[in-house]
Amino acid sequence: MSDPADDVGMPAGARVRPKKAPNAFRTISEVADELHIPQHVLRFWETKFPQVKPLKRGGGRRYYRPDDIALLRRISDLLYIQGYTIKGVQRLLREGGGRLSDDIPPPSADELEAAEAERTAAAAFEPELPMPELARSAPQSTPSRSSVRPNADSETERLRSVLAETLRELEALRALLP
Repeated sequence: MSDPADDVGMPAGARVRPKKAPNAFRTISEVADELHIPQHVLRFWETKFPQVKPLKRGGGRRYYRPDDIALLRRISDLLYIQGYTIKGVQRLLREGGGRLSDDIPPPSADELEAAEAERTAAAAFEPELPMPELARSAPQSTPSRSSVRPNADSETERLRSVLAETLRELEALRALLP
């Protein structure tokens, strides 16, 4: 009988991790890898969003339920893709009774300015914001709102929305793979 690692192009002796069931709990490292968000950011979000409550076991190990992961994915989208601030997402959670609907409108100009100020303030403490890989590929310097053509701004938002939806679809497809 051949080694299953050979069948998938992996070196012999490499460990093949069994695929977890979709409703299985995930560790913080698994969630961080899946969402492309550093573990320390997930821990920080627990302090800012009381709705994120992973199960904590002995030694402080965190185990995330599928609903926790869905909420974290939605928070990530609102913060990194749509441009909301942490306070803006907290407000949306309060208004939604602890849930985030799928039809949240784009942030207002005031919200976008506050988000930019939040990123600038965070940059003073951390050289680079903990953003998903997709968002990191964007240029580091953002032109001021007054120097950007309105059509370019709306096109950027439209493309972000399309990319976010594409990413969600790809992740859903990846979850279907054996």
